[in-house]
Amino acid sequence: MKKILSILSIVLVTSLLTSCGDKQSEPIVAPPGMISLDLNNYGKPFVVFVPDTANTPFSIEENQSGALEIKVGKTFGICINEQAGDIAMKKEDLKGDDVNRFKSFLTDEPTAILWESEITAPEFHFLVNMKIGESDYCFEDIRSTENDPFTKEAIQKMFDSAKNIKEKKKDQPST
Repeated sequence: MKKILSILSIVLVTSLLTSCGDKQSEPIVAPPGMISLDLNNYGKPFVVFVPDTANTPFSIEENQSGALEIKVGKTFGICINEQAGDIAMKKEDLKGDDVNRFKSFLTDEPTAILWESEITAPEFHFLVNMKIGESDYCFEDIRSTENDPFTKEAIQKMFDSAKNIKEKKKDQPST
């Protein structure tokens, strides 16, 4: 009986030590049609999901203000700032804009807004604040005077991407 208890004790201790050991992080898996873009090389400890870039022009640029801009073709453009945006002030600005007239909020959360506005035709925009690690970030759509505004579907895809940012340590696998 003592021998059986000793063996069971060894098995129990071994299994407890194994389960408390260094676990490999789960790989970050992108949704269908998207890829995981690791931004650690740009000083951002996270992964953002972007449309598959295999057959589409793709760029990552740091602009003059220090924000990082990710563009995939003409249907995806996210700007990442290293501080949270002031959502209350943004809402006031939107409601007071006489040129790009505010229509409605499609999403209105404490850390994220997605809205419709109109100059000559409906357009859609978003702002998402995220705390990742010890830092605050603001994600917004890139606005261009050279291109047509993004469609509602494109903005929704960018909004969902920003809301699903995954923190990534340097040694964590991504797929």
